[in-house]
Parts: sequence; structure tokens; C-alpha cells
Amino acid sequence: MFEALTEKLQGAFKRLSARGKLGPKEIREGLKEIRVALLEADVAYDVVKGFINRVQQEALGEDILKGLNPTQQIVKIVHAHLVELLGEQAVKIKLASEPPTAIVLAGLQGSGKTTTAGKLAVRLQREGHRPLLVATDVYRPAAIDQLQQIGAQIAVPVFSLGDQKSPVDIAKAALKHAKANGLDIAIIDTAGRLHLDEAMMAEVQQIETALGQPETLLVIDSMTGQDAVNVAREFGQRLHLDGLILTKLDSDARGGAALSARAVSGLPIKFVGTSERPDGLDVFYPDRMAQRILGMGDVLSLVEKAQESISADEAAQLQQKLLSKKFSLEDFRDQLQRVRGMGPLDQLLKMVPGMGSMAGVGDMALEEKELDRVDAVVNSMTPVERKNPDILNASRKRRIARGSGLQVQDVNIVLKEFRQLAQLMESMGSGKPMQIGGMKLGPR
Repeated sequence: MFEALTEKLQGAFKRLSARGKLGPKEIREGLKEIRVALLEADVAYDVVKGFINRVQQEALGEDILKGLNPTQQIVKIVHAHLVELLGEQAVKIKLASEPPTAIVLAGLQGSGKTTTAGKLAVRLQREGHRPLLVATDVYRPAAIDQLQQIGAQIAVPVFSLGDQKSPVDIAKAALKHAKANGLDIAIIDTAGRLHLDEAMMAEVQQIETALGQPETLLVIDSMTGQDAVNVAREFGQRLHLDGLILTKLDSDARGGAALSARAVSGLPIKFVGTSERPDGLDVFYPDRMAQRILGMGDVLSLVEKAQESISADEAAQLQQKLLSKKFSLEDFRDQLQRVRGMGPLDQLLKMVPGMGSMAGVGDMALEEKELDRVDAVVNSMTPVERKNPDILNASRKRRIARGSGLQVQDVNIVLKEFRQLAQLMESMGSGKPMQIGGMKLGPR
């Protein structure tokens, strides 16, 4: 989402750095570039104006101007104020002292409330909760069916009383059902409209009142740009909002909503939608998002995704296989599938510091078809061949190529990648460095 903004910010910093010693004039010119980049990213004008003023006031300080590397210090200042703009720290869902906790999702039609309800249920389920999805959108055709299909896909129960009961009655009955069945969180999918109107606001207010003090989250489509800010402001004036969820953060939108919504509404961004997958909802960490916007990567999020993908026991078993040189082609395929399970490969690459600009570029492009090739080749082998690839002669490779619908050279590429990874991991496990492509890898 922030690719264009990141590229322009990095360009501005690069030009500042090329000037060597910086004076007030150079800093103002550099900040003007940053200002234009933010406005082009659809960040609200008032937000940009306040942000640039704060950065400029600090950047023009005597210590910065006389520093050995003023550009790096300016980057640090911009990062700090970006974190402040985005909310400084992650904010968790407020759980009720006595379950079940009611989470009301509000927002306009098309903002992604229903799919977000399912993604939120998946995330809460992974955290050890027992969620219930509640269908209160009795107006939109097939809205109830959509939520029931999502619930079946993610194995989460869905509560519905059809489209003849009032949303308020459905919400109250759902909480009773959740309590009776040991479900500790009820995620209530409310009805939306194509635009803000009195009927929608009044209905969500009535649901809030009926449920006491629910956790009310406003779902905003990041692709709506400046309109997202207006939506946050209007809903905030009528509802007791506890936070925001930004959907479609993986889109090609300019990203201004993420930078503006928090500042304009005063509400924390609690979650962001990062893909269309059922697990594509991430906790929003302002500091990590600021790092990604500035092209610094997001190693912590990458580590968390890896930990979710492989357990400590599985990691220990893998390490033992590597040390005993029993790492097979099946293990190779399984580990690549785990990487695929962590999310889109281009997004993972952007979390690595300094690699964000390489995602999708030339030889650095990581594509799903590369993993498909490994799957096809390994699946076309016999169990014996997977465990002992050294027996693969020319005739066996031709058979595997035919079975996988690929060429013999594709089989050779997969085998080469497997051997290089196995050697690298074995050397790292044994504490010995190795040479790959003229580079020494592993411990020094």
C-alpha cells in the first residue's frame, strides 16, 4: 500500500544525504518534498501541515544542523513523529470482566465488515478465545448467508435469527446464546449503508445501548482515501467507538487513510487487513508501520509470522534432521509450504530491512509459481527418491519432469536449491561457514 510513499520519502532522504552538510534552506526543501509525498498519498491536509511543522521545528535545532550525519537524524525525527501520528503503541481489545465480550463492527456497506468479522474470529481463536459470529444485517440480500459461509470455512459458529427479527433483538439473543454455550466473544456484524444516514447510526446506537458497554470498532476501507477520514469523524460523533480497523491495506491505494484516521478521529487503529486470506488481519503496531513506510522493514512482524507457522517442537525436530543430515526433499517442500502459509511472498520480503524495494523486481521477485514448481517436482518423485535424491539419474529426472509437467532443467533447479539450502542450514547448525555463489554464509 505504501510503496509509492516509501519510494518518494527514500528519494527525499537520498537527495538530502547527497548534499552533505545541511543548512536550514536544504532542510526546508527536503521537508517540502516530504510534504508533497504525504499529500499525494492522500493524507489529510491539516494532518500533513501539523506533521511537517513539528518535524521542521525539531530538525532545525542546533544539535541537528551541527551533527556529523544530519540526514540520519532527520530520518530518526520523521520516524518518531510518524509513530506519534499513528498512535505510538498497539491497543488491544477491551475484554469484558465477565464473558462474553461483545464486539460490534460498524461501518459503511462495502467497507469489508463481514469478511473482517471472520478474520477477527480467526485471530481471536488463535489467541485461545471461543468466538461467535452474529448476523444482524437483515437488509442486505444474502448477508446472513455470507457470514454463515465464512463461519463454516473457519469453523466458527454463527448465530442468526433470520431477517424477520430486529438487529437489537438478534444481538441480545446472541449474547445469551454465547454465555449458555461457553463462547467468550460475540462478534456482531451490523448493517451498513452506501452512505452515512440517520437510520444506520440509530440502529448501531440501539445495539450499543442494548449490550451495555460493547467494544465498538469502526471498519474503514483504506481505498476510500479522504472519505475514510470523514467516515471516522461522523461515526465518532454518534457512537462510543473504541478503535478502528483498516481493511484492504494490501491494495494499491495511496495509504492516506492509515495516516489520517488516527489523527483526525483520535481513535487507535487496532487491526489492519493485510490480505484476503482468513488469517489476513494483523494487530496494528504504529512503530512497525512507521518503519515499513520509511523502508526500514518489519522484522518483529516477520518473526511473529514464523512463530505462528512452526512450533518450538517442530523447529527442534527440524534442527535434529539438519544436524544428522537427514533433511529430505519432503522436508524442503514442507518448509516452503510453511513460508507460503505466512502470507504473500512479496509482503514478507518487504518486512526484511532494505529488501522492500526489491519485491517484484527482476531476479529478486518471489512468486508463488516458484513454490508451485517445487511442489510439482517433489510430488512427482517416489518416496525413496525424496529421501535419497542422489539416486536421481537422467532417466529418473525425465520421468519426474513428465510427471510434473515441467522440463528436466526445472527438476535440476529444484535439486540445486534443495542442496544449497540443506548445506547452508547444516553449516549454520554445526557452526561452520560455507561458500554459496562466491559468498561466505553461516557463522564466522
